[in-house]
Amino acid sequence: MSRPNPARGAAAALAQELFAPLGKITLKRLFGGAGIYCDGLFFALIHDGGIYLKVAPDTEALFRAAGSEPFVYHNPKRAQPVQLSYWTLPGEALDDPDCALDWGRRALHSARAVAVAKASKATKADKKPG
Repeated sequence: MSRPNPARGAAAALAQELFAPLGKITLKRLFGGAGIYCDGLFFALIHDGGIYLKVAPDTEALFRAAGSEPFVYHNPKRAQPVQLSYWTLPGEALDDPDCALDWGRRALHSARAVAVAKASKATKADKKPG
């Protein structure tokens, strides 16, 4: 019996509908869930039917204040649960597409900022004299 594909479920359809104005939305299987990409940039994920959005240090407090919860997974190789920088789409956004789009923009901005920082760090490492 094959497992259901989270990239084709109700949460996936909702994510594609809500975030379509941001750009080309694609979904790929990821650790039993699905990664949500906008124009090739990973900015959200689906796990257990929930949509989680990328946060940055400057947006985490906004998500917390809106009642969001962090994505936490239990790695059998570690004693402690691991919290990632993805938080649930706030409940208010599930019934308000404009609100969801605003949260999606925040997540996309956070994902872009992280990508730029990683690229900058890699460039600096490449320039170190060897």
